[in-house]
Amino acid sequence: MEELELAAIKRDGKSSKKQLSGLRGSFHIPAVIYGEGKPPFSVSLDERNLLAMRKKGGLNAVIHLKIEGNGTETVILKDLQRHPVSERPIHADFQRISLTRKIEAKVPLHIIGEASGVKNSGGILQHELRFLSIRALPTHIPSAIEVDVSSLEINQHLSVKDLKVPSDVEVLDSPEHRVVHVSTFKEEVAAAPVAAEVAAAGAAVAEPESSSTKGKKDEEGKLAKETKAPAAGGDAKAAAKGPEKGKEAPKK
Repeated sequence: MEELELAAIKRDGKSSKKQLSGLRGSFHIPAVIYGEGKPPFSVSLDERNLLAMRKKGGLNAVIHLKIEGNGTETVILKDLQRHPVSERPIHADFQRISLTRKIEAKVPLHIIGEASGVKNSGGILQHELRFLSIRALPTHIPSAIEVDVSSLEINQHLSVKDLKVPSDVEVLDSPEHRVVHVSTFKEEVAAAPVAAEVAAAGAAVAEPESSSTKGKKDEEGKLAKETKAPAAGGDAKAAAKGPEKGKEAPKK
C-alpha cells in the first residue's frame, strides 16, 4: 500500500455553521482525527488535495497528515461524507494507526476478463460481493483484489476461497461466500413475469379495502342503523296510537 502525505491545519474548538460554510466555500473541508488512545482534534484541509490523494492511493492509503505547527499524524481515511446533491466532500474522518499493528479494512474486488459463459453462451455475470473484508498491517493492505472470471461457464461461480489473496492478508469473509456467478438470460427473463404474476396474485388476495370502499360500508351500516331506529320507534308509536284511533266511542 502506497504511503502519501497530506497537509492540514488544526482548528481550535467547535466551529459555527457560518465558519464551516466559509471553509467549504474556500474549497477546504473540516475533518477530525481520532484513535490510538489519544484525544481527538479537528483540522481542515484542501478539498482538491484530498480528492487527488484518494484517487491516487485508493480507499485504504496510509496517509502522513502533516498538521501545521502540530507535527505529523499517521492515519487512514475512515469516512468521507458528501453533499447529497453536489456530491462534494463536506467532512472527513481520519483514524490514527500504527504501522506495526494489523487493522481491519474493506478492499474492492476488481473483475478482470470476460466470462466464457457470457461471451459464448449468452449468459450474464452476477455480482454478489464487491468488497472483501480483511485484516492486515496498514502497509500490506492491497489497493484492490483482482477476480479473473474468464473461465466461468453458465451456472458456474467463484467464492471467496477461490480468490488470490496475499499470504500476509487475513480474510474475514466466509470462504463459501459467493463473489460472482454466471446465469442465463432465460432464467432472468422467465423469472420476472412469474414473479410479477405471483406478486399481483398476492396483492389481489391481500389487498385491503380502499378508503372509499371502507367509507361506504361504514356509512351504509350507520344509515341502516339510523333508519332502523326511527322505524322501530314509528311502529311503536303507531302501535300505541292504533288502539286510540280504532277505539269506538261509547254508545249513549
